[in-house]
Amino acid sequence: MAAMECRVLSIQSHVVRGYVGNKSATFPLQVLGFEVDSINSVQFSNHTGYAHWKGQVLKADELNVLYEGIKLNKVNHYDYILTGYSRDTSFLMTVVEIVKELKKANPSLVYVCDPVMGDHGAMYVPEELLPVYRDKVVPLADILTPNQFEAELLTGKKIHTIEDALNAMELLHKMGPKTVVLTSTELPSNQGGQYLVAIGSQKIEKPDGTMSIQKICMDIPKVDAVFVGTGDLFAALLLAWTHHHPKDLKAACEKTVSVMHHVIKRTINYANEKAGPGQRPSPALLELRMVQSKGDIENPAIVVEAKILQTS
Repeated sequence: MAAMECRVLSIQSHVVRGYVGNKSATFPLQVLGFEVDSINSVQFSNHTGYAHWKGQVLKADELNVLYEGIKLNKVNHYDYILTGYSRDTSFLMTVVEIVKELKKANPSLVYVCDPVMGDHGAMYVPEELLPVYRDKVVPLADILTPNQFEAELLTGKKIHTIEDALNAMELLHKMGPKTVVLTSTELPSNQGGQYLVAIGSQKIEKPDGTMSIQKICMDIPKVDAVFVGTGDLFAALLLAWTHHHPKDLKAACEKTVSVMHHVIKRTINYANEKAGPGQRPSPALLELRMVQSKGDIENPAIVVEAKILQTS
């Protein structure tokens, strides 16, 4: 891989033990050659799926203070910004201001946004975050990674078919982002019920001013366990692989999803073995086997192929 000096500002949650938020994003990005500056929106002992968790939440003014320090030292030049879970409107509005300022400083900066709001028909952040995401955040994003429910929230349209999904992605493109990937949908897979369907769409401006477009879809094997931090890992990997394949969404998504597959497989095998026959693994056993997957992150064997739905 060619040497590069690429710096990411990642504003996400942090856990002492385990892998979510910045803990899920930083290691893979570093392995793939990126410098990562992290601002931890929360600092918890572990993710909230455990029986107990403790910690602190960063306030909007504290986020501002940290950013101010970076700015005063004139080291606020970034190639990418990555944001994930946020549950406070003033914090999210502060993120918006930071993104705007950094984009002004570097017009070619790419903002990768995972608009974390909910899943399976239920919101797990306060409802007042939706208009902030829709009206302020999404228009600034270059790459957007919602799940099906989040895409429905942002567009106000229900998704029942592939056609619906493509229409929703078109609406999201119109809001701003050039690349949109629906990371998981409940649409029927050609391969049956054991698969999740992911759909991606990328628009690239050609030198003559017209747009080239690529739309892809992927069947991702389901695993019968609850993993935490996989969405954060997906967004970080997509950032990395779109950087290495800027005009080939198919290749970027295949590498992203294949890494995910290897990490999840390694994790579930380890968890089941440790838990013992017939036992459900605990949240601690299901923490992503990230360090053990370093080789797969760097050079993933492609195990999930993307199908091209449209290219022009």
